[in-house]
Amino acid sequence: MVGTPQDGHVDPRRAIPRTDVLLRHPLLVEATRRLGHEIVKRAVVAAQQRARDGELGSDDVATAAAAALDLHERTLTTLRPVINATGVVLHTNIGRAPLTPAAREAIGRAAEYVDVELDLESGRRARRGRGTLAALRDEVPAAEDALVVNNGAAALVLATTALAAGREVLVSRGEMVEIGDGFRLPDLIASTGARLREVGTTNRTTVRDYADAIGPETAAILKVHPSNFRIEGFTSAATVPELADLARSHGLPLVVDIGSGLLRAEPLLPEEPDAATVLGQGATLVTSSGDKLLGGPQAGILLGAAGVVERLRRHPLARALRVDKLTLAALEATLRGGPTVVAASLHANPDALRARSARVAEAVGGRVVPSEGAVGGGGAPGVTLSGWAVALPESYAAHLRRADPAVLARVESALTLVDLRCVPVESDDVLIAAIQSVVGLLEGSS
Repeated sequence: MVGTPQDGHVDPRRAIPRTDVLLRHPLLVEATRRLGHEIVKRAVVAAQQRARDGELGSDDVATAAAAALDLHERTLTTLRPVINATGVVLHTNIGRAPLTPAAREAIGRAAEYVDVELDLESGRRARRGRGTLAALRDEVPAAEDALVVNNGAAALVLATTALAAGREVLVSRGEMVEIGDGFRLPDLIASTGARLREVGTTNRTTVRDYADAIGPETAAILKVHPSNFRIEGFTSAATVPELADLARSHGLPLVVDIGSGLLRAEPLLPEEPDAATVLGQGATLVTSSGDKLLGGPQAGILLGAAGVVERLRRHPLARALRVDKLTLAALEATLRGGPTVVAASLHANPDALRARSARVAEAVGGRVVPSEGAVGGGGAPGVTLSGWAVALPESYAAHLRRADPAVLARVESALTLVDLRCVPVESDDVLIAAIQSVVGLLEGSS
């Protein structure tokens, strides 16, 4: 029973501020602006209830409600930040390429109303993402036109559907690859309504094999970079120039899927094809990913002959595969915004990595060991990136994944290897703190 003045006892719950008073508190007024009245009111009511239950003092209700709202904002997505300490630059399971600061800023701007399909001069509809398409053409002058869809597989599906639905596409048996997570090239092409005509053998395919297979039902020639595997020994493959001459002589388009997204040659990765070179060698159309070696957002990029690209753009499937304004903004900023995070990780200085690793090791009780990183994302199989890592007990790996922020390290030879290649320098102290929290946890439980 609530006390009365007559018995000399006043219930402390009477001191809990009213809801309308709390909603006028400066901390909560600002939260209301960001989150809206209903979400803030629910936090206030929950804090008032905690005060009634004796968990809070009446003076702490507004602060508790604000703290709950802060947590709410930080957990609006279930995606958790992860420090990539694996040494794998394009790690598919944690989102492949981290975006550049310029791309992140561009996404923020694009979150507002923007002129994505509007010509502000005339007030009329304009080509969607024209700035991004112009940036791609500037980056690859050999491309007459460009198109962006939602991922690399979508780019290949659109090309095959628009150019060869109901007809045959010639492809080498040695290029019938699985692109990850059970998705196989034959199944992908078959879904478009085109028929794959396999030529050559797994280890050797010549231009004559393609020539012998061309017939009335042939609609295109497809060459696929095998990306995440290599065949060594007694091997051969038809080159792009050879196939370009063959395709041209029969009036067929040559589609080359280069996979990992290099627009220009990268000396560090001499076996990775790039769009500029492949188009210069005569390919009609090049398809690739935007979130791999290009270092941008997830996207599928198509570059090539203007008439072919326009044919793809006009196909009904292009509407279903198109990207949103955030992707367009991030991709354009990636192309125009200088060196990418991916490039910095690929070219990280081994001496600098060793010095940083030594600092981390000293702070957490680990030791510095040589470490071989990888490109990842299906790119440059067999290429190792020499560097250094902090070696810790194997049991640390699982605890680091559960840290805040999560730290994903590499387990190798019964050790947890914390490789700093993909860790921004400014995150070193955060990484140290995360490892120290695990050290404290394990030492306290022993």
